[in-house]
Amino acid sequence: MVCVSLACLGIESPALKKIKDEDYFILVGLINRCGRLMHSNVALSHEGKFGETTSILDRCIFESCVILGWLCRTSNDDRFNRYIANGLRTEIEFKAEIEKNIETRDKNQLKIEKRMLSSIDRCINDSGLSEEEISGTKKLPDLASMINATGKPRLQYLVGQRIGSHHVHGSWVSLGVHYLERDDSGIKGPRDHDCDTHVNQYVYIPLVVLDAMSAFCLFVFEDSADSKVLTDMLESIADEIFKINSEVIGDDFAGA
Repeated sequence: MVCVSLACLGIESPALKKIKDEDYFILVGLINRCGRLMHSNVALSHEGKFGETTSILDRCIFESCVILGWLCRTSNDDRFNRYIANGLRTEIEFKAEIEKNIETRDKNQLKIEKRMLSSIDRCINDSGLSEEEISGTKKLPDLASMINATGKPRLQYLVGQRIGSHHVHGSWVSLGVHYLERDDSGIKGPRDHDCDTHVNQYVYIPLVVLDAMSAFCLFVFEDSADSKVLTDMLESIADEIFKINSEVIGDDFAGA
């Protein structure tokens, strides 16, 4: 609900700094993405199941939060263009392949190729960057570098990115957690649809999203008093999550 509220904050608001329209829309889009994917996870896990799928969505939410935090917490002048270009380089390569195939047929263009080229051109034109600018823009740093640049510990990268990637890519670890199980004789076979969404997922990802939204508020508001109202609210939500979590985990963090 907080994601939706912040995403709906209009760029015309007098409380906001003078931010380039396209840059602001990127931030709003990332916040909306986080909110919608969290909503999807609520729909999937309302009975506690679909742990294999919610883990994949959690990894996607985590990445969007890291990018959002990097855009809001770093001062690289070209950081928004780097984000845009990073997504469009694939489109430019795809366009070149389509055009090469057309050339091999003596410039005989298929209808599907015409549609695809039009779609790619619309996407590029909407970015505000030319193909030359996209190709010449510095590459986006990897997530580890983004996390480091925003002052977060290496542990966040390992937990959110590396471990989360098991579930996206279907690594051996992921198969063992969600898709295989041993029978009474020790033989492995396919696991049934009984994967719980782990209780930690209900805690860690919301905290990551809250932190990203705090970065957004600190970045976009002109008056620090305005941003403080919202960051205090976000902090209070985090406190409530910690209180609920302490009831669940008990003495997990006590000495062994």
